[in-house]
Amino acid sequence: MQLPEYIQIEPVGQCNLRCQMCSIQFRQDGPPYGPPAFMDLDTFTSIIDQFPQLKEIHLQGLGEPMMHPRFFDMVEYATGRGVQVSTNSNLTLLNDRRADRCIISGLHSLHISLDAATAETYERIRVRAHFDRVVNNIERILAARQRAGSAQPHLRMVMVIMRQNLPELPAIVRFAAQYEMESIFVQHLCHDFGESSLPANYLPMRDFVQEQTLLEEEPQRIERYFGEAREVARQLNIDLRLPRTRLRMHPPGTPGPQRCDWPWTGAYFSYQGYSMPCCMVSTPDRINFGKITEQSADTLWNSAPYQQFRDQLSSEEPPEVCRSCSLYHGTF
Repeated sequence: MQLPEYIQIEPVGQCNLRCQMCSIQFRQDGPPYGPPAFMDLDTFTSIIDQFPQLKEIHLQGLGEPMMHPRFFDMVEYATGRGVQVSTNSNLTLLNDRRADRCIISGLHSLHISLDAATAETYERIRVRAHFDRVVNNIERILAARQRAGSAQPHLRMVMVIMRQNLPELPAIVRFAAQYEMESIFVQHLCHDFGESSLPANYLPMRDFVQEQTLLEEEPQRIERYFGEAREVARQLNIDLRLPRTRLRMHPPGTPGPQRCDWPWTGAYFSYQGYSMPCCMVSTPDRINFGKITEQSADTLWNSAPYQQFRDQLSSEEPPEVCRSCSLYHGTF
């Protein structure tokens, strides 16, 4: 099978914040447990070089990409190969130099993770973060673009919607319009961690999802705020994407790529080089197909374990890790 034109790479495997959404420090990557959890630049360039038809790369994982000391070198290497590069950032580490490099490096899109429109809610969800600092850093990006006379990076907002921040959704739309965001991607908590093989240290995350998911919320309350947000987005001419709130059922015989096309259309690599079926899996201890540092991209992409995963995803008994995934159920 031909290598995909889209890949996603996790540059950093450690976080600079403690979020309610990761309600425990389940991932022991980087200090104080070990050395910095950064993808080696040579590994990154090797991955890029092995995908000859590559058109787009998204730099995102469980860590904050701008923690990586060579993050912008990665962006520049990929854009120098004609690849469109986007990234997610909580924008807590931005400064004037990094804002300028967002433009100079050729970064196409910057997806800003912001889960509230008020400091109180934001700082409760993202512990140790400061709402005012993030707002100031958005203004830094806008100023850097203006100085350079550039429309890039395009700014988009990503919001994880939960019971606790649902009432702020209309205000988030107003905030996004005020700060020149082109679109807002509102998503559910991505996984309910319901598989029986779940490592024990993930159990508090399962509890948090059950407490905060909108899939158990009153439909009238959801529609109240979704409807208001849609109207605000219409008035302000901003692209608002809202998630489904009902599970999508797959009729028997549904082709695998219609259930979830990730394993056919995109590759995902952790900072250590582990190949995983998608970013929803989060960490390679749940499932991986091996390291790209130990085999070629083509060999890995067409390996027996990868193909077995695709075959199972096409069946009426999908992999267990997929059965509790919001993307598989159409609620992402």
